[in-house]
Amino acid sequence: MPSSVPPVWDLDTQTQKGNPASQHSDKEQSSFPKGQGRGQRERPTRAPRCATRSVRAVCSGAGSALQVTILPVPKLEDTIKRYLNAQKPLLNDEQFRKTEELAHAFEKGIGRELHEQLVAQDNQNKHTSYITGPWFDMYLKAREPLLLNFNPFMSFNPDPKPEYNDQLIRATNMTVSAIRFMKTFRAGYLEPEVFHLNPKKSDTEIFKKIIRFVPSSVSWFGAYMVNAYPLDMSQYFRLFNSTRIPKLNKDELYTDEKAKHLLVLRNGNFYVFDVIDRDGNMLKPSEIQAHLKYILSDNSPAPAFPLGYLTSENRDTWALLRKNLLENGNEEALQKVDSAMFCLSLDDFPIKDLVHLSHTMLHGDGANRWYDKSFSLIITKDGTAGINFEHAWGDGVAVLRFQNEVFKDSTMTPAISPQSQPALVDSSRAVQKLDFKLNDALKAGITKAKQTFDATVESLSLNMIQFQEGGKELLKQKKVSPDAVAQLAFQMAFLRQYDQTVATYESCSTAAFKHGRTETIRPASVHTKKCSEAFVKGLSKHSTEELRNLIMECSKYHGRLTKEAAMGQGFDRHLFSLRYLALSKGLPLPQFYQDQAYVRLNHNIISTSTLVSPAVQLGGFGPTVADGFGVGYQVQDDWIGCNVSSYPTRNGKEYLQCIHKSLEDIFNVLKGKKIGS
Repeated sequence: MPSSVPPVWDLDTQTQKGNPASQHSDKEQSSFPKGQGRGQRERPTRAPRCATRSVRAVCSGAGSALQVTILPVPKLEDTIKRYLNAQKPLLNDEQFRKTEELAHAFEKGIGRELHEQLVAQDNQNKHTSYITGPWFDMYLKAREPLLLNFNPFMSFNPDPKPEYNDQLIRATNMTVSAIRFMKTFRAGYLEPEVFHLNPKKSDTEIFKKIIRFVPSSVSWFGAYMVNAYPLDMSQYFRLFNSTRIPKLNKDELYTDEKAKHLLVLRNGNFYVFDVIDRDGNMLKPSEIQAHLKYILSDNSPAPAFPLGYLTSENRDTWALLRKNLLENGNEEALQKVDSAMFCLSLDDFPIKDLVHLSHTMLHGDGANRWYDKSFSLIITKDGTAGINFEHAWGDGVAVLRFQNEVFKDSTMTPAISPQSQPALVDSSRAVQKLDFKLNDALKAGITKAKQTFDATVESLSLNMIQFQEGGKELLKQKKVSPDAVAQLAFQMAFLRQYDQTVATYESCSTAAFKHGRTETIRPASVHTKKCSEAFVKGLSKHSTEELRNLIMECSKYHGRLTKEAAMGQGFDRHLFSLRYLALSKGLPLPQFYQDQAYVRLNHNIISTSTLVSPAVQLGGFGPTVADGFGVGYQVQDDWIGCNVSSYPTRNGKEYLQCIHKSLEDIFNVLKGKKIGS
């Protein structure tokens, strides 16, 4: 992708308020804010040290949001230094010497030229970030299936009122809350996303009111003074009415804000019905309930050739099959799918346990999914709910905000109750079942896609644990970073299981910057390696106090890495952009990037991501490499949970046992207890 993005992603109009008609809201009670903000966005002077946690707002209207600052291009010398620090624990002395020579040669030669060109480009494109174009290009040019390779999931906690976990009731309430969220955002009333370093001072109604009514020229300063930092919300534009369309060589992102219908999948069948009327008002919740009840009552058999499997295919394969679909008279039906507000998948089975839940939300059966939609809301027979989302358009921060708001709204101010009766409307006329015309080539393509899907899913293992002997509260009492302890446990566990230290990836949001995406934290360090070896191989040589000091060193260094990444001062995205720039100009790939050490560092055997939210029960994703682990984790107040995915080359169950052992040892040391071998 060139420095500008394709027409389907208009960066300058992502946060438009939309049609005035969208400002009309339904008459049902809602927990979403109402009111109109004013003023221009201003810049804070620095970013929060971490932007992956749940956040709240300081201003009322999107138009009055405090302006986020520009994502900085790091200094090349800092990037090289950070890169070499990340390589040290992975290489022996001879390997490191070679890599160091290549890195410094790159820094003084072609790397310097590319860096200067990147800085010049960035200076000419202050409306966006230097990573935006290359990052979209990376996602949209990837030909691997979205299934397991890209789409993650986050499951909702159950509704605290058990009777509201009925499938129809929860589907109706969550659909209504999702529409409320969409209308609030498009009307310009959704409170801006803000990260609070000190929530007691800034995440208060008094502070919000003060900021809301002072001139924008000074409101940003007030927010900054209490360590409240606005986050970029440009990704929200793609949350609704959007899909990723397969194209040969490079996909496209498509959005149609004018579309008023919802896509519902059940038993592999496709249904659509309008949820917004001609005046821009949301349908009454009782009408939405009636239409969903009609779909749940439909006895139509599953299609012999379920179209959903095609979205799990290789992207070029799917692009050719989609072209065939369009040429075979399915253009109108596909347009309905592509432009739908979102996809609601209703599954006809209950959840057995958390592992079954993870499999259901991460991939499902393939027939009742459309992985190309910006997000799919999945609700099973027992009311268990989750979100599976396509990753090219945006990151977890936007989806998590949406999930938090939908959970809060649907549980605190539900649109319907168990006593509610569906409206007396003719759902047979309002609900359209989509029929697809399939020729022999399409039937063969679906059959092959199903076979590939089944084989891929069969090879995936999901395992999880909950460590119940402590969590965030105890770790903070001991003055160590909870995230650092979790990451140390992952390193220690892999060393115990495989006697290796390997490339490790932790995602960190850079949403504190305009059009920021993510940066990589590299948790494997000389500090974690030294500490892990002491715990796994040298317990008899170290006192409890010495082991505790090693943990503290890891915590301090991990905190520094986290702060650097969140402030746009990592090294991965910078090096990625320089490589992209070289290739886009037709230059030969610099020797630096051909170094096997660079290749191995980007082969992330341990890929991790964390989130903690009152709305989320658990999250997960597939391994990013065939011989890797995908680790979704939560550090709660008094427990730590891990959800690990793996393929046959790795033993996820054993890895989790090693993680549990590592956490036991770390917590015992922090409590001053001597640990055994």
